[in-house]
Amino acid sequence: MKLLLDFLPIVLFFVAFKVYDIYVATGVAIAASLLQIAWMKLRGQRIEGMQWTSLAIICVFGGMTLLFHDETFIKWKPTVLYTAFAAALIAARYGFGRNLIQGVMGRQVSLEAPIWDRLNLAWAAFFAVMAVVNVFVAYRFTTETWVSFKLFGSLGLTILFIIAQAAYLSRHIHED
Repeated sequence: MKLLLDFLPIVLFFVAFKVYDIYVATGVAIAASLLQIAWMKLRGQRIEGMQWTSLAIICVFGGMTLLFHDETFIKWKPTVLYTAFAAALIAARYGFGRNLIQGVMGRQVSLEAPIWDRLNLAWAAFFAVMAVVNVFVAYRFTTETWVSFKLFGSLGLTILFIIAQAAYLSRHIHED
């Protein structure tokens, strides 16, 4: 359910693009992201660093898209976000000795340290690949194709990655 809630601004962005244009869609994405964080705050939910980062990036890159009336900025938003996530995972692990994936999932799953490290690297690699794929689609295809990829491609690839990760983890999870 949380994954679907995280993709809600993207879905609204897609719908607004199909009905209007990239600029209305960008405004909708910014508003949806702000409302999503406000809703979580009102419900007393903890807002993770990843969510704050995502909000800041959509506001900055979406804002530049609207201010300069240039869709290039919004097309770069996913790449900047994915790169920030990949960098955070690597920097936290190798710079500060913290495994952020273990920090998020450690209460639900018991794994050996090397498995946590592989999982952390897998997520970092996934985000890095998604950053490159976004740039490729943004510059090689039409804006309409990029918008469709942003919803269907990124969601589909994320779900496939999670399924692959679950299959891998199923061999390593310790029963308590």
